[in-house]
Amino acid sequence: MKNFLITIFLSFSSLHAYAWDQRPPMAIDACKKHSPYGFAVASKSSKTICREAYLVAYDSNAKIPAYVAYTLLPQNALGCFPRTNAFTTDNSIIGGAIPNDYIGTGYDKGHAAPDGDMSWSAIVEYESFLMTNMYPQAGSLNRGIWKLLETSVRGWSSQLNNSFTIYVGAIYNDKDKKIGNGIIVPHSYYKIVINNQTNEVAGWGFPHIIPYPNLGNDLAKFRVAVNDLEMAAGIDYKFPANYKEVKPGKEWSVDFGALTKAKRAKCGNTIE
Repeated sequence: MKNFLITIFLSFSSLHAYAWDQRPPMAIDACKKHSPYGFAVASKSSKTICREAYLVAYDSNAKIPAYVAYTLLPQNALGCFPRTNAFTTDNSIIGGAIPNDYIGTGYDKGHAAPDGDMSWSAIVEYESFLMTNMYPQAGSLNRGIWKLLETSVRGWSSQLNNSFTIYVGAIYNDKDKKIGNGIIVPHSYYKIVINNQTNEVAGWGFPHIIPYPNLGNDLAKFRVAVNDLEMAAGIDYKFPANYKEVKPGKEWSVDFGALTKAKRAKCGNTIE
């Protein structure tokens, strides 16, 4: 009987441990810091939602972000709030994606604005788990080279002591697979990274087609010109005046071992 009560208690606790009160979206002007060169213009209809740590243009028809933009400051690149997995419906959207849409599909709920970049504040970390910040991604991508690029961005910001603006998006159409209650599974994902101190820009594109391959860990192989990404996605992004694209293989360097040590020194054992 005692073991049964403990099991019930733990089950109840796990359901409520990460309950949190959602804040309403902020005024759009508050997100100028996440699009410092101007707001992108998307060809697909979308609702712009401003959160403290990122901006999302949510495509309610596809039930995924058309794109997400955020600026990562070096002092926020090594946050210490542990991952909560507090996936929840965004109350600011009617009929949007819900966590249960992903059950049994084989797809990860993949962050656009990564949890690791949002872990500098408890409420910001929670808001990274809103379903308006999620894409359906194969685990081989989400937990593979996509995660490697996310970690690299944190390393660049922390080790170069530079702020970076990041555009994250997907390439999709009505012919793509759907899961849950009509969530489109994009056939490609991309990320555009801007060094705000040097005006250097780099873009990456990753295929997301069946069967889903392991793409390895060579980020240089997936470099794509930002103009090509914009055309494929149907989005006009804004960049610094006279920006210059980094040549493939010449991206900013990162010392992953030093990054892990720096986070451990700052946060103790709360390593993602």
